[in-house]
Amino acid sequence: MAHLLPTFTTEDERARNARVAILPIGSFEQHGPYLPLITDAAIASIIAREISELYPVRHLPPLTISCSHEHKAWAGTVSISARTLYAVIGDIQESLRRSGISKLVLVNAHGGNYVLSNIVQEATVVERCMALFPTGADWNNARAAAMMETDGHEDMHAGELEVSILLATHPELVKDGYAAADHTADDRQDLLTLGMEAYTESGVIGRPSLATAEKGRAALDHLGKAFSSCLKSLGEAV
Repeated sequence: MAHLLPTFTTEDERARNARVAILPIGSFEQHGPYLPLITDAAIASIIAREISELYPVRHLPPLTISCSHEHKAWAGTVSISARTLYAVIGDIQESLRRSGISKLVLVNAHGGNYVLSNIVQEATVVERCMALFPTGADWNNARAAAMMETDGHEDMHAGELEVSILLATHPELVKDGYAAADHTADDRQDLLTLGMEAYTESGVIGRPSLATAEKGRAALDHLGKAFSSCLKSLGEAV
């Protein structure tokens, strides 16, 4: 079984001599009654694993707790502040620089980490040293490539996309019940103020019943290929 954490040795990394590091960023938050609290961290790690199999990058372990304040109503959810996440990424970037790696890609799988866009924008004012992946466009294109029936707004949380990716890679993380858990709430204009609890009792906003392993594999294959554009944006040859 493939590991969610990178298992490379220091000798492996010396031989790889990477110029770019990838940092998976997830969360520790509710994902309905059938997906684990580590879902976003697992998916970020899975995407990073796909990337590291295709490109010579330094694959870092994931940040597993981030900004999940909108999920506060559900047991198990734990958050840190945006300022703490900002500081942690800054520290990691500085440590990488001291080891000779000047470029960092944040591989984010939690939509609530809004601060990551600001971190990347600020970091790249002087030089192209940081990027965010997947972007919204990357996710949309991955859905299309996988022929998913939902879009990212309808299928916001614990739905077709997330269940499909886990079915394709770590089906042991998916419990029974997802096939009957569909719940949509397209009008969420006050989400930032009211939180998820204003729009769902189960914690689900999406259509997990549509999930298949085949869709998850197709989405991951697309994201792996799409990462080449991210590298080019950093001035790296592919």
